[in-house]
Amino acid sequence: MSVNRVTTRSVPEELDGVRTPLRGRDAELAFVEARLGALDRGEGGIIRVEGPAGIGRSRILAEAAAAARRRGTRVFEGAADPDEQFVPLGPLLDGLLSGEDPLSGAVRLRDLATTPGQRFWLLQELGDRLRETARNGPLLVVLDDLQWCDDLTLLTFNTLAAGLSSHAILWLVAVRGGSVPSGVRTTLDRIRQAGAHELALGALDDQATARITEDVLGAPPGADVLSVVRRAEGVPQLLVELLGSLREAVTIDNGTARLPAGPPAPRELPSVVRRLDQLSEAARELVQTASVAGGPVTVALLAELLDKSSAALITAVRESLDADLLTESGDRLAFRHDLIRESVEAGLPLPLRQALRGQAAEPSQGSAASPVERPGPSSGRASADAAEAGRAGQGDAAEADRLRTAAAELASTAPGPAAERSLKALELTTADAPERPRVIAETIPLLWQTGRAAQARELGASALATGGLAPEDEARIRLALARLAVPFDFSEAVRQARAGAALPGTPVDLRGRLLAMLAVGLSMSGEHSAAEQVAAEAWETAAAAGDRSAEATLTTVRSAVSFHRMDLAEASRQAERAAALADALGVSTSLWVPEALWHALLSHTTGRSAEALAAAEDGIRITREQGRTAATRMWLMARSRILLEAGRLTDARADAEAASAATEDPGPGNLADVTLRYVMMRVALHTDDQRTARAYAAEARRMRSDGAPVVRHFGSWMLALMADFEGRPDRAMAELEEVMTSPAADRPAYAGLVDPADAPVLVRLALRAGAHERAAQAVALAERLAALNPHLTFLAATAAHARGLLDNDLAPLGRAVRLYEDCPRPLARASALEDTGRKLAATRRSEAVPFFDTALALYARAGAERDAARVRRRLRAAGVRRRPSAAGRSDAWPELTAAETRVVRLVARGLTNPQVAEHLSLSPHTVSSHLRRAFTKLDITSRGELTRLVKHRDNAE
Repeated sequence: MSVNRVTTRSVPEELDGVRTPLRGRDAELAFVEARLGALDRGEGGIIRVEGPAGIGRSRILAEAAAAARRRGTRVFEGAADPDEQFVPLGPLLDGLLSGEDPLSGAVRLRDLATTPGQRFWLLQELGDRLRETARNGPLLVVLDDLQWCDDLTLLTFNTLAAGLSSHAILWLVAVRGGSVPSGVRTTLDRIRQAGAHELALGALDDQATARITEDVLGAPPGADVLSVVRRAEGVPQLLVELLGSLREAVTIDNGTARLPAGPPAPRELPSVVRRLDQLSEAARELVQTASVAGGPVTVALLAELLDKSSAALITAVRESLDADLLTESGDRLAFRHDLIRESVEAGLPLPLRQALRGQAAEPSQGSAASPVERPGPSSGRASADAAEAGRAGQGDAAEADRLRTAAAELASTAPGPAAERSLKALELTTADAPERPRVIAETIPLLWQTGRAAQARELGASALATGGLAPEDEARIRLALARLAVPFDFSEAVRQARAGAALPGTPVDLRGRLLAMLAVGLSMSGEHSAAEQVAAEAWETAAAAGDRSAEATLTTVRSAVSFHRMDLAEASRQAERAAALADALGVSTSLWVPEALWHALLSHTTGRSAEALAAAEDGIRITREQGRTAATRMWLMARSRILLEAGRLTDARADAEAASAATEDPGPGNLADVTLRYVMMRVALHTDDQRTARAYAAEARRMRSDGAPVVRHFGSWMLALMADFEGRPDRAMAELEEVMTSPAADRPAYAGLVDPADAPVLVRLALRAGAHERAAQAVALAERLAALNPHLTFLAATAAHARGLLDNDLAPLGRAVRLYEDCPRPLARASALEDTGRKLAATRRSEAVPFFDTALALYARAGAERDAARVRRRLRAAGVRRRPSAAGRSDAWPELTAAETRVVRLVARGLTNPQVAEHLSLSPHTVSSHLRRAFTKLDITSRGELTRLVKHRDNAE
């Protein structure tokens, strides 16, 4: 892969490639110089430069880098790009590779970054390289546009900045102000807690504006010119681009720049055009339509003008807000700056502008009476300020109540805006206000749902640490923290729920919800007996309170209990009922992660994989549209597990990697991260990726010390698989000793830990180790599960397979093969075919060949290279040679899987990652994962290279 990519970036104060002098930033530069001086004395640290688009963040970074070089400091400069987020660690490694003196060993670091499962080794080696370099002199590491950094860059920056804090390394990072992705927000929270220095860039004053105007125009500005340039409101990029549009109209009269013919008509501004080009087509149309309205506009009017429903605009509105082009103004959308609006409007054909203006001015019957506010030039900010002042005049308490009401109404469909309103309500609520604890309890789940778990956890912990809470208030906050902890830390969820339920005088409905969360935490942790006892008490309490939300959660617990008892039919009925209850109530009232997620996993386990996959895809799509980051990650994890067991290894790994973004959240990550590690390790074992498998085995060893039994058991199973992979069956059985001898009440039969298809794997492993008793125990368990669920063919196939292995009997093996034919588990079927062929090969070699051939085809189609290689060896022993094949791959793209080929062809057509995701019904993270792997395999680093390669190869094909 090429590592010498050069990124050309435009600095805001450049015009026609010429950089104007830096004006109005003396204080900021003095602060940077002071930190560079401290760096010379061996003091490292972090500086965060923040401000809106166009305010000059990149210029400050460039000046800082130049100042550092003048001091003899070694500088590495990297920058993120919104179109290159699929290149793992690209911004940071590009910086470390740039210049005449790159970091030693950086090419190897790039290889590690693009190799699956090497994150642990990458961080170790990168840290060692930087530590070694810093011993020879101070380092300045510059990272621009943090809001566009890929997840691996964010994780690496977090880890290295903390781990190298005692070294002479200064990290200088810039980030756009306002709304940023949840992973970036978590990163900013962490570096703030670590003591990062903050430089918030504001608008330039009139003196700096006048001096920049003189720099560009070549003469001091007259009053008429100043009147026009003040419309930039001190934003350097807009100011310089506005001046560029004025130069043809300006004349120099007696040494003063003037506009004798008045200001020219608005023109497109280059920075605005670039930002528009980065939007999806739907978002670009929305922004263009809003520009013609002339002022803040309702979503309802935009929907009418675009001939769509308001709900259909959710994604486009959010994308426009995230791009910093639009902002919220009460119940309307407004442009961040009126010059941006004028620039967008100027890019539309005149007939279209006129037609849209006419439609906006004459709303259809039944529309809002005043869908558009029409301020004069530059009055958008004044209008917003006046509105804010008016609200403040009505009293902060009343405004806080209004914001809380709005947050509650938005919570089920738009948790992001709901969280912002709830936070604003919290700001307006005084520390001694009696309602403040309740506002905190309302805010915590909204922050968690939108991927800001660290902030939510800190908010709740701070409230509890302050003390002085009434029992009911404390109980509400502990309930919110328990909900937050369930996906991340089972033990913490149990602790918070138990403490809240024990508080005296708690209202019956609140206590019922706390008991429901306690039951969930115990069930997820693997403490099934305790969960069942608590759930019984919780049912009584919830029934007395008439709490349907607690009922939905407890129905999920009842389903899990039935599953543990191996009654899968009852478990499915209860899961379906729980999902229906939660759906009827609305997701915001659900106490747990989506009940539908458990239903989907259970459907897959019982053989209804197509139904489970469809549910997971719906869950990913809906939660993405609603901005529910935490729930999206949970659905991605569920889908990765389903895809793994459905034999789609490449897709399973892509989903697992995509979901790993949220590992930024502190905490063990019990539910999601355990699934991630399991999926990645199983894929590595099937594909013979030894290094990745060992890296996840190290994670599994740490899981063995977790407080939750299910996590310990999960780790044990992963370590057993790794030991078997390494040819150490005795060690494998030793790893499983705790699992197989734990009390029957809490022993993880199959739920979330061992897939039913793993019963034959366990039998085979025990027989290799000579542990016949353990093999018989596994067979008895599989046969009991099948007998209790006679309607599930998959379980009968698994039991027959396990029995055939234990007894070395061809009859049950053949029965398993026949039963597997109707099951959506190709890898399990291939394993049964292989075992049947192995038994036949001992005496009837020719009869074994068709079984081996079918197994080989299934393994090859799944991408299970290790398994396919093993079957080819068996075929050779039977006197038959089969060449390795690339099932599902295009002749023109032999390096890529079918999924990767579909993605690269769409990208080459000009689609953005979100557009590709929508077209293929994938998540953007999954698209990025496929694209990242394709770039690595094809040895390219840009979309331009990809487009040329696709054109060349597909034309040749």
